[in-house]
Amino acid sequence: MLFHSQVFILLFLPLTLLVYYRLAEYVVFREYWLIAASLFFYGWWDVRFLPLMLGQTLASWALARFYFRTGRKAFLLLAVVGNLAILGLFKYLDFGVSILEDLSGVAFARSELILPIGISFYTFQLISYLVDARRGEAPAYELRRFVLFITIFPHLVAGPVVRHNEIISQFDLDPLRPGLGNRLARGLSLFVLAMAIKVLVADRLAVDADAVFAIAAASPASFLDAWRGMLAFALQIFFDFAAYTQMAIGVALMMGLTLPRNFDQPYRALSIQDFWRRWHMSLSRFLRDYVYVPLGGSRQGNVRYVQASLATMGLCGLWHGAGWNFILWGFGHGIALIICRYWKRAGLRLPAMAAWLLTFTFAVVLFGLFRAPDLATAGRLLSGALGMNGLGGPWESEFLTLLCIAAVLALWPQNGEDFVESWLRPWRVAGAGVALALVFLVLEVGKGQPAAFIYFQF
Repeated sequence: MLFHSQVFILLFLPLTLLVYYRLAEYVVFREYWLIAASLFFYGWWDVRFLPLMLGQTLASWALARFYFRTGRKAFLLLAVVGNLAILGLFKYLDFGVSILEDLSGVAFARSELILPIGISFYTFQLISYLVDARRGEAPAYELRRFVLFITIFPHLVAGPVVRHNEIISQFDLDPLRPGLGNRLARGLSLFVLAMAIKVLVADRLAVDADAVFAIAAASPASFLDAWRGMLAFALQIFFDFAAYTQMAIGVALMMGLTLPRNFDQPYRALSIQDFWRRWHMSLSRFLRDYVYVPLGGSRQGNVRYVQASLATMGLCGLWHGAGWNFILWGFGHGIALIICRYWKRAGLRLPAMAAWLLTFTFAVVLFGLFRAPDLATAGRLLSGALGMNGLGGPWESEFLTLLCIAAVLALWPQNGEDFVESWLRPWRVAGAGVALALVFLVLEVGKGQPAAFIYFQF
């Protein structure tokens, strides 16, 4: 079920909130209601994947309980390995088979397994809990709370990646505590703002991006076409994913829960290090705490730092998809992070505008590699961006207008959450504006099948 679909906005969300607040005084019942609603939400997409998600959740909880009772760390190791094996089976099996074919020259059958939606996100959340338990940083939760932590629908299918200590303690908060009206108003306003950006900006940028990448898949792209496609996609993926997580944060806030922020205007970054502090922040923290630091990080010498950085960013790329373009995208960012570190250590500095332009251009070009269906397409796109295939036709006024709007939004000092917190006041005009905007957006998405969020495929 999509956040910006009519069935979610007109039926699922109002009914879920209505029953949730009717049960507000009964902690156990309201939590069971949220579990039931979340399972329905997840099963709406494809009910066949419900047993897998529930099986991973229940098995992880049971093995963690065995660990807490016996002190045997093998139970936690088994749970982590099992979750990674399931993720690898669904996400990387056919990619591994393709590599084996290339090496051996022998054709093998493909599994053609359908990737369960959200599996990367809830698997990482399970692993974060298991590792924290191994470190002595996570308690043994009762089953109901643990299942709700994994399945609660706002962040279930595309993040943010929420850790146990960021959400489970909030389940005890009284939904009817003081500030209820403010939370509902802020949550709804953020939801509507993010939905507008998704529907009116990200989805329209997708039209231009898809057209250019379709051209590059068959023939060389011109200079203007290549930059049009890369700019459109770089802005599309930002607005699409940022809008999803802001809608998720808004929905959670309407239930009295606070989810961590996931984006902080990353295209304002003046270095790749700064970019990754602002982009997909929950994943960046996960990779830092559970991959980069355990591999040695920056505290065990230069060689270990380089190895840890490349391994972490390579894994980041692989997490996004089973393909060489994703792996190279990750390694590209890893190399840039290494260069950035030693550039600063040498005391070298660029003017702010030059630093921003270099960082932004690098991110845009790498997103071209990220979006390309194969390396051949990426090569044709890059050659076009370097001017090797001619200038091409001019950009249409509609695209230029959309690009300017997107650029202003991407470079604005405040993100969606900041804007709502700074400007939301109990004004009737503001309330009427939010209501009218929601009506307009509901009618807009009713014109056709709403476009799914990009990160659903990861």
